[in-house]
Amino acid sequence: MDWLTRVLLSSIGKKYLMALTGLGFIGFISGHLAGNLTLYKSKEAFISYAEHLHALGPLVTVAEIGLLLFAAVHVLTGLTLFYQNFQSRPQRYCVNKSAGGRTIGSRTMPYTGILMLFFIIIHLMNFHFVDQSNTTIFHIVSETFESATMVVFYIFSMVVVALHVSHGLWSSFQTLGANHPKYMPGVMILSVVFAVVVGVGFGFLPIYVTMMG
Repeated sequence: MDWLTRVLLSSIGKKYLMALTGLGFIGFISGHLAGNLTLYKSKEAFISYAEHLHALGPLVTVAEIGLLLFAAVHVLTGLTLFYQNFQSRPQRYCVNKSAGGRTIGSRTMPYTGILMLFFIIIHLMNFHFVDQSNTTIFHIVSETFESATMVVFYIFSMVVVALHVSHGLWSSFQTLGANHPKYMPGVMILSVVFAVVVGVGFGFLPIYVTMMG
């Protein structure tokens, strides 16, 4: 087990942890988006989706604990890597040049990650840790988005998520060794496409709910 500890505490080990937990969150986002898209069909379909999800009971609890552990590992590891990189280059270069192939997504990863953490906390407070008795999830969502501030905040947060995912998805595959020059350009394009789908799919929801009201 010593070798495993050494690997996980090394820089490459931390990057592996970031990649694996990141892909785990990509899977969660995909499922969460698929469920939320039922709202575009009808509020009844959205309510039915939420009821079927909560009917899973203990499985949902296990999934939530797993996501919490993934979040803890991803955030702590990401902050550690960011701090280590900052320490290794304490003084900024006189000329700030972007390295070849760098994108706004790659340059802002630590900052978008922190903003996403803040969004997730607000999101859980608004939709998860609330009294759901004698009401429906659609009613909770529609009440939340009666506030223009929340609508703007949610849309802005989805732009942040899209930026983070646009780099994080293909970067995870690269870290895990899937860095073939023949396939990586396609993976990078698919990552951007997926990020746009996530940003638009989630980002338009508050507007749509407001229009439905």
